[in-house]
Amino acid sequence: MSPTARFRALPLRSRLALLVTVAVALAVAAVACISWFMVRTQLNDQLNSSLRSTNARAQASQTLNQIRCQDKVPGPFENNLSAQVQIVLPTGGRCWVDGKNSLPVTDYDLEVAKGLRGPILYDGKTTDGTSVRVYTQPVDLTSGPNVQNAAISVAKPLSDITEPLSTLAWVLLFVCGVGILGAGVAGLWVARTGLRPVDELTGAVEHIARTEDLTVRIPDEGDDEIARLSRSFNSMTAALASSQERQAQLIADAGHELRTPLTSLRTNIELLARSEETGRAIPPEDRKELLASVKAQMTELASLIGDLQELSRPDAATPGPLGVVALHEIAGTALSRARLRGPELEFDSDLAPWYVRGEAAALERAVVNVLDNAVKFSPPGSTVTVSLRAGELSVRDRGPGIPADDLPHVFERFWRSPSARALPGSGLGLSIVARTVQRAGGTAALRAPADGGPGTEAVLSIPGAPAPPPGQASVVPDQ
Repeated sequence: MSPTARFRALPLRSRLALLVTVAVALAVAAVACISWFMVRTQLNDQLNSSLRSTNARAQASQTLNQIRCQDKVPGPFENNLSAQVQIVLPTGGRCWVDGKNSLPVTDYDLEVAKGLRGPILYDGKTTDGTSVRVYTQPVDLTSGPNVQNAAISVAKPLSDITEPLSTLAWVLLFVCGVGILGAGVAGLWVARTGLRPVDELTGAVEHIARTEDLTVRIPDEGDDEIARLSRSFNSMTAALASSQERQAQLIADAGHELRTPLTSLRTNIELLARSEETGRAIPPEDRKELLASVKAQMTELASLIGDLQELSRPDAATPGPLGVVALHEIAGTALSRARLRGPELEFDSDLAPWYVRGEAAALERAVVNVLDNAVKFSPPGSTVTVSLRAGELSVRDRGPGIPADDLPHVFERFWRSPSARALPGSGLGLSIVARTVQRAGGTAALRAPADGGPGTEAVLSIPGAPAPPPGQASVVPDQ
């Protein structure tokens, strides 16, 4: 397994702690290295400045007559025991001036003594092997009337630099170790603290998966990413809980609505079966009514099941192909069906051309549901007014109307007003209407007529245009 794969296999907390530790360790190591090199540069500069500032040239000129080359006698630098001083002659000879040990004569020293180059700094060693920093500069030696070129070398031990640097290196190494250890502890603390909300979220998800309890909520204080994640999770569980409640309510309402026609069917079928078993014939008129009742109950059950199937689809699902739909043609088709269901009613229609984008079959069913309600609640001989103007389809009946307190509930599933419970229906028609119109980008509403007369006015407002877009034909639902 590659190092990258091993790293990814670690828990998130371990990876976060390791990343923090490595980041801090690299930062501490970088600071320590930079500090060490800066101190070394500063010490080197100080040593070079100290060598350059030594007034060895004047002292050597004054004391040349007091010393002899190769003779080791006390000189003017006898109190500067940390420096080695000697004079280098152009011939390669040397005159010891001061210090514990003499310096080997190098090519650099001869070039300076011969006047071939200026002052020079270099690293060297004394005769006993001590590492030193050497500064050689030209000097004029006078002996009577004669003037001789020479060079004077001043050396100081490099231990003045290496020993403080060694001490500093150990100190920085200790500081790095403490820093890395502290970074590891801090990384674990940061990982544990930063991932605590994630642990709570994980625990909540595991609890929901185990118990299906959608009432669990996670604290979401603050405005950081974790708080946003917690709020999103809480919103998701709240939506799931609401969906679960709606589903349970739908099942309960559907069971309640199915119970009535099923009970009626069972009663009628038991009567027919008992008649066959006992041999007692049911009068023809009664038998005809029983069969008509069974047929009506079966029709009601089929309609109810169709409505339930329509409402069981998710709101975001597209029930069918979308296209440009001629709403006035759909309204005309639905109006023809309404005339067959209400032959005792008068229908006054005014349908102006209007094209919308939606699903033709669903829109036709919505319009049929609205007209069915108008037929159901209109007294015989009354007029149902249907108009379509600028995308607003209005259907008005002359029935008893809907109380103002009931208007907010008319589009709820299975809701039926007290006056409508004696009439056939499931209470799902207007729910389907509202859902279909919303999918087409419009709105549905019920209101009292503007003229103050009897009845109720249903208004479906769907955006569209009085003519179809160029090159697009309208979709007509199957008849």
